[in-house]
Amino acid sequence: MQPIDYTIITVYLTAIVAIGLWLRKSAAGGIDAYFLGNRRLPWWVLGSSGMASNLDISGTMIIVALVYALGTKGFYIEIRGGVTLIMAFLMVYMGKWNRRSAVMTQAEWMKLRFGGGHQGQTARLISAIGQIIMTVAMVTYFALGGGKFLDTFLGIENYLGLPSEFWAATLLMVLAMTYTVTSGLYGVVWTDVFQGFFILAAIAYMAVTALAITLPETFAVSLPMFDGTFQRFQTTFAEWTSIAPRLSLDIDAGSQYSIYNLFGVAIFFYMFKVVVEGAGGTGNYMLQRYFAAKNDREAGLLSVFWVFLLSFRWIFIGAIAVIGVSLGTAVSDPELVLPMVVESLPVGIKGFLIAGLMAAAMSTFDSTVNAGAAYWVKDVYQLYIKKDASERQLMWQGYGASIVIVLFGLALTLLFKNINSIWGWITMSIGSGLIVPLLLRWYWSRMNGYGFGIGVVAGMSTAIIFKLLAPAEATEYSMFIATVVVSTLATVIGSYMTRPTEEETLAGFYRVTRPFGSWGRFKARLTETQQHAIDSENRRDIISILMAVPWQIVFFLFMMNLVYKTWGNIALLGTLFAVLSVGLYYTWYRHLSKEVKID
Repeated sequence: MQPIDYTIITVYLTAIVAIGLWLRKSAAGGIDAYFLGNRRLPWWVLGSSGMASNLDISGTMIIVALVYALGTKGFYIEIRGGVTLIMAFLMVYMGKWNRRSAVMTQAEWMKLRFGGGHQGQTARLISAIGQIIMTVAMVTYFALGGGKFLDTFLGIENYLGLPSEFWAATLLMVLAMTYTVTSGLYGVVWTDVFQGFFILAAIAYMAVTALAITLPETFAVSLPMFDGTFQRFQTTFAEWTSIAPRLSLDIDAGSQYSIYNLFGVAIFFYMFKVVVEGAGGTGNYMLQRYFAAKNDREAGLLSVFWVFLLSFRWIFIGAIAVIGVSLGTAVSDPELVLPMVVESLPVGIKGFLIAGLMAAAMSTFDSTVNAGAAYWVKDVYQLYIKKDASERQLMWQGYGASIVIVLFGLALTLLFKNINSIWGWITMSIGSGLIVPLLLRWYWSRMNGYGFGIGVVAGMSTAIIFKLLAPAEATEYSMFIATVVVSTLATVIGSYMTRPTEEETLAGFYRVTRPFGSWGRFKARLTETQQHAIDSENRRDIISILMAVPWQIVFFLFMMNLVYKTWGNIALLGTLFAVLSVGLYYTWYRHLSKEVKID
């Protein structure tokens, strides 16, 4: 980089830290202000922050690598997590269900569902520990990608026997921690809004650059091999841009990507995972936005705005992949396509784009750490260690928890080298230890807190054991199957072997959240008018979600194909998007203000 590039990055970083520090007084009112912004943040701010938080460097590098190597098929692989299809469920009904709970964390939600007794406390503690573990894993993942990216440009030397990528990640995290620790969610969301302008400007520049490139009918891409090398393989532009899903692929058996050769099977399990996870609700920073929403309507509005802004990520990914292919033999490691493309940019533009990508990395990192620290403060420290803690003591615990989470995450980067491997493990293995218990808690009234705790411990333990013992060639869906089967059996058996949750606790939970599922006897306690309103709402939500998932997939594919200039695909996807949008307007959007009221 040249001095002007460093100047642009320095000015940007100074502005971000200044904004974060300026907002520290807003977050100083207590933990509700620190972790939820006093539930007064506008929906468009929460949606903008959500978009910025989803555009991390690590995820972008992985998705670019898959799309560069496999074309649109890489998009379908990223249904496992990178397409963020859980947003469709949050948009239609899961966001408002969680907002109605009026809690600060997913773990605190367990008290509403399972009561304040032993089973509720068991579920709450295990949920908090599980989410903290996931937070550390996500910080590791973000640090690995951010360090790998920044190391390309900063030229940091190895120091104290630690690799330069580690120090690059440390620099990024220290900068983000400066405002995250002091200003909480206020600092997170408002710096995210500011960073969003940088991100969108970077996307616009790369889109224009890619549109000037016409790829040849036949070209070669590089694939990673199991022995650590990289080899080039031929493909065609028609095959690379095809939006038709395939049952199988013909990737060389020596390539790490050959685990996707049973493509139809893999995509089936990715979609199954998305449905289970989406219908059960997410955790961490995504859910935190909904706990902070003002009402049902704003939960829906922030969702659709979030999805709209997130669609521009696929323009960016498509643009980087096109430029990466045009670089030809200069590309070896697909995971380095993103930094290589940035390296090829003119002076000044390079600094601006690096600043935008640093914005993306810091947005995801700060959101994750802030949400993760809330579990320690609200669900462990205040509940089990110091019940009479003052607001000041709780705030200091929030500061300390944030720092400790980051230190653990940084340390674990020394154990992982491949971003895709840790992302696959997080999304398809250790994360899968949570999704079945999180799903059943909403729809199965017989499930109790002990069943939840047993299911989570069994599932996450299986994921860790599988990671330690399974061969490198093990597929992601085999990890998913093992984790989900064990977790499901443990949850069901654990629930039936222990006493049910108290009837009044269940009745109170249903009156507040009103989910569909096996809650008929509690709905029967309400008036006929209330029952009719709930039935109508649930019916609309079920119809809407059947449209919302394909709507989001089609929308993102449409945006990516704009960069490819595949006009036939664009016409088909655009038509499907318009039809699904009209359907969602009638079944979902125009009913946003009609919240069912139960006194």
